[in-house]
Amino acid sequence: MQATEAVTCLSALAHEQRLAIFRLLVKEGTSGLPAGEIADAVGATPTGASFHLKELDRAGLIHATRVGRYIRYAVHFDKVRQVLTFLTEDCCQGQPELCGSAIKKVRKLCKG
Repeated sequence: MQATEAVTCLSALAHEQRLAIFRLLVKEGTSGLPAGEIADAVGATPTGASFHLKELDRAGLIHATRVGRYIRYAVHFDKVRQVLTFLTEDCCQGQPELCGSAIKKVRKLCKG
């Protein structure tokens, strides 16, 4: 991952409702949720949720799938792994044990 791509992803997450949407979708896993349920869960208007979902999709952090007349959104876990790897690949100057258990969890997720 290049720095510009990481900045795009992090910028997409740098908004309270987009971060709430992203965290909600992470909890849901690969099945995701329809846009209406996402809007309700984070207290967004349908138009506002649509805007935020589009930004997360543009960054590649989520993807949309049409199911009948609904659009379901789910996290793009490969992209999330790429971002986490980018952020932690040089952790603690090659001594990840200094970073504690958090870095171990990230590395385990990224290998997944």
